[in-house]
Amino acid sequence: MRILTVAQREIKLGFRNSWTYSFLALLSIFTITILLLQSGVATTEGYTDITGTVMNMILYLLPLITLLLGSFSVAVEKEDGHWGLLSTYPISTYRFLWGKWIGLITILLTMLLFSFGLAGIITVLFNQQLSIDTLIFFWLFSSILAIVYVSIALLIGALAKNRWQALIGGIGIWFLTIVIWSLLMISTLSHLPSYKMIQPTLQVLTILNPAEFVRVFSIMRIGAGSAFGADYDQWITWATGSYGVVIFCGICIGWIVASIYIGGFIWNRSDKNGRA
Repeated sequence: MRILTVAQREIKLGFRNSWTYSFLALLSIFTITILLLQSGVATTEGYTDITGTVMNMILYLLPLITLLLGSFSVAVEKEDGHWGLLSTYPISTYRFLWGKWIGLITILLTMLLFSFGLAGIITVLFNQQLSIDTLIFFWLFSSILAIVYVSIALLIGALAKNRWQALIGGIGIWFLTIVIWSLLMISTLSHLPSYKMIQPTLQVLTILNPAEFVRVFSIMRIGAGSAFGADYDQWITWATGSYGVVIFCGICIGWIVASIYIGGFIWNRSDKNGRA
């Protein structure tokens, strides 16, 4: 069985699933609301307080939807016995997870395209000021978040044995990377023995959290990197440079590849232990 075959199967199942349309309705209402809020600002070019608020609102909802949708997709295959049947075909867990990733990305990007497209149309109908650049920026920001978090969701699904474990794992990762990450960073930095360790530690912690990394890079790309202070001066240099996007994509790809291959490795180990 090929990767694209798994992806096509995932897309068909995904668009038949009522959860997909529930998330689509929630995401559409949410997107329309925040873009109408953004459009009320006199200037929508560059970074404003409202832009930061909208980005934070996206960070709170989208990763949670992605984590639940992705982890449930894998956990259901195990719990309902579908994987036992699929494993009789010549397909490895790695190919299966990559196929899942492609299928889920297609579903999520379609949802985001529909939500932001509908929001853009509604803001025009309500005669609100919203630049195309702002709409594209939020869509790209959301899409990159979804692409990275789907791989993490598949890792959670590979670890989980059933829906409940997937639910707990998804909410746990969301709570860690979105809700309490700032507090953990402050606590970690405050316990460092030397001031010289603050800058490198802060940068490493930022890379370790995909949501924070995407947020910081996105804000720097629109010219508001000074908001993060002197500790990120080096990041502003490379993020806004000619190779900034290449480095950013390389780190994101590293997250995606590592998550899927770690998930496949653990899944293989658990299958071998189960047979033993």
